[in-house]
Amino acid sequence: MAAAIDLNGRAALVTGAGAGLGRAYALQLASLGASVLVNDPGQDKASGKPAADVVVAEIKAAGGIAVANKDLVTKDLASAEAIVQAAIAAFGKLDIIVNNAGILRDVSFAKQKAEDWAAVQEVHLWGQRNICKAAWDKMIGQGYGRIVNIGSINGQRGAYGQSNYAAAKSGIVGLTKTLAMEGQKRNVKVNMVLPAGGTAMTATVMPDDLVKLAKPELAAPMVAFLCSDYPSVPTGRIFEAGPGFYAEWQWRRSDGVSFDITQPLTVDDVAAKWETITDMSNCTDPIKDDEQMPKHLAKVIEVLKGKKKSKL
Repeated sequence: MAAAIDLNGRAALVTGAGAGLGRAYALQLASLGASVLVNDPGQDKASGKPAADVVVAEIKAAGGIAVANKDLVTKDLASAEAIVQAAIAAFGKLDIIVNNAGILRDVSFAKQKAEDWAAVQEVHLWGQRNICKAAWDKMIGQGYGRIVNIGSINGQRGAYGQSNYAAAKSGIVGLTKTLAMEGQKRNVKVNMVLPAGGTAMTATVMPDDLVKLAKPELAAPMVAFLCSDYPSVPTGRIFEAGPGFYAEWQWRRSDGVSFDITQPLTVDDVAAKWETITDMSNCTDPIKDDEQMPKHLAKVIEVLKGKKKSKL
């Protein structure tokens, strides 16, 4: 039976696609019919050849269409523009971006140097921003785009020795959600995936047994789905794609406490209500709530309008 997801006629760019998860994304997109620009400046460890060339050869051997690109994903916007232009030159357009390129510089915060911080920010946060920026006007102009920004669970919860990496990946959450808002009217959908896979990069922080089991190709179908025209594809959302486990991540806000803003608010007031402030038993989705009038804000407005004089 033919696959329901068909990317024939679509042009894709996958950064950091020479190995690991990026390679898996590129192979998956190509297998569904997309033409893929395989971006990676590195070398294939087994053959010593350029990694991008090796992946392109794999795609072509399977009957797909692919072109290699070896430009760096960095803080330099010109480099991002060169990568995007290479895709357009090869395929005539660019429909899909998978922002995957990344590095690790793991070190405890006490020992972290400025260059450890900057190097990770430049590839992950600046790099993803610049690739999006270089392609944005083109996608808006053509009225179509699918962008998947690759994040990390560690960007949501933190990880020892990864303050640089976690901060960069957390920043990509805000980038993703904002671009989703700005692109929605022009059918440019932007989502984020938090993958888990055994790769050369993650082997430094994952147990050996898990590295062997967590094959990168197990995360690729989620990314490919978000790159498709399938009616259910959302925008501005965060998804986990682990080995054999897919899920959505959302923010949650406690029911909270509304204080009387016509009266002074003290630190003792906070202490007295701390258990209620942190009670998550009736938590809500703040993003969905804020599409309407949040109830705490509605109460404040009532007070300001003089409609309610009693304590909130």
